[in-house]
Amino acid sequence: MVIALLNDDKQPVKDSMSSKDSKPTKSAGVQHYLYYGQDKIRYEVVRKDQARKLRIKVHPDQRVIITAPPRLSDAYIESVVKKRARWIWQHLQDFAKQKSDVLPRRYVSGESQFYLGRRYVLKVIIDPTQAAGVKLSRGKLTVSLPCDGSDNNDRSIKVKSLLEDWYQGKAKVIFAQRLAAVLPQAHWVHNSPTFKILSMKKQWGSCSTQGHLILNPHLVKAPKESIDYVILHELCHIKEHNHSERFWRLLTQVMPHWKAVKTQLDSMAEFYLNE
Repeated sequence: MVIALLNDDKQPVKDSMSSKDSKPTKSAGVQHYLYYGQDKIRYEVVRKDQARKLRIKVHPDQRVIITAPPRLSDAYIESVVKKRARWIWQHLQDFAKQKSDVLPRRYVSGESQFYLGRRYVLKVIIDPTQAAGVKLSRGKLTVSLPCDGSDNNDRSIKVKSLLEDWYQGKAKVIFAQRLAAVLPQAHWVHNSPTFKILSMKKQWGSCSTQGHLILNPHLVKAPKESIDYVILHELCHIKEHNHSERFWRLLTQVMPHWKAVKTQLDSMAEFYLNE
């Protein structure tokens, strides 16, 4: 989940991967340091044979990853990173601020919950006459509990469990609908792939070599367009099993504006994944 991505096109290189290459090769990352004012920024340089240009990624967890083709010199890479120092520093500051704004959930009335890109106010009701359950209505996500529980912590655990079950159920329905909606765009997929729901902390989805999809239930908190992006991303992996240039071209064909959608999804990742 990456929001900040910068490509440097000053030194285009030939793609060293051929159609016969079964797996792209990647060297281990090398740690480097950059100073911006009084701040020391650590970044990692990863050289990939299939990379055609230099890329700078700033991750929400404060990692700065430079991906570069083998033919680019260390001196050139360092010069590009220095030129982009302010850009890198600013994104690190933005991520740090965003993280400080995301407080651990307590699962009490008044907190925010998300569903299909909209923010809802959580309302917890203790009512012995009602069965335990979750209802979405009029801008509120209401969780009903038939009893108060022994203490506040016990109540929060029950509310969290009910919400997780509710999101799981919604995810199964919504993901099936969105998969059916976008599948015609993936003309290389001849049969509708199966998918399963699995809660993950750092991935929205994945695709097995057999073409089976795994989708994160937290994704149902994002707008439908973001769900479509993740599903299309994984469907592209059925044809292209790595993140080669061919993969990104294929994704661009089926969703030309995927970068904007991805940026929006990444910007909200801390909120959607917060538990």
